[in-house]
Amino acid sequence: MEPTLINGLPVHVLLVHVVVVLIPLTALALVVSTVWPTWIRRLGVVLPILALVSLISVPLTTSAGEWLERHTDSDPLVRRHAELGDGMLPWAVGLFVVAVAVWWFGRRAAAQTLAEPGADGSDSVALSLPVRVAAVVLTAVVSAGSVVQVYRIGDSGAKSAWRDGYSAEPVSGEEH
Repeated sequence: MEPTLINGLPVHVLLVHVVVVLIPLTALALVVSTVWPTWIRRLGVVLPILALVSLISVPLTTSAGEWLERHTDSDPLVRRHAELGDGMLPWAVGLFVVAVAVWWFGRRAAAQTLAEPGADGSDSVALSLPVRVAAVVLTAVVSAGSVVQVYRIGDSGAKSAWRDGYSAEPVSGEEH
């Protein structure tokens, strides 16, 4: 079954809001968890679950967008938006993979810290400095790339949907 309409609106118009909210939220949670490792324990399994829901929302939104594209007039702005939308999935996969890795290694490091004699678990997650630096750099690249891609897609979608769809001057002649 292919997504079509919900309450008279194309499903894409509704699903796009899920991606626009969840991808940046996942990126933020990932960056915070990588820069401040104690947040890995605070967030727990929420980080990989958030990344998974973000990942799942991308192909659903893309599929709904392809349906909508087939039901609109051919337009270069719509085609550009669709091309950019097709580029979101690799970023969402990267966000998911890095989130799972950060969560997994953070949990393992926390368990090792707690297993050490005299450890109370109050210290930050103990990972070697090169591993932490690599994780922070990788997280920054994937998070920034995914958020920038969401912005580019959203901007192109707004331009394709709203061009010539409003007036700079009030149409009713009244200012509110």
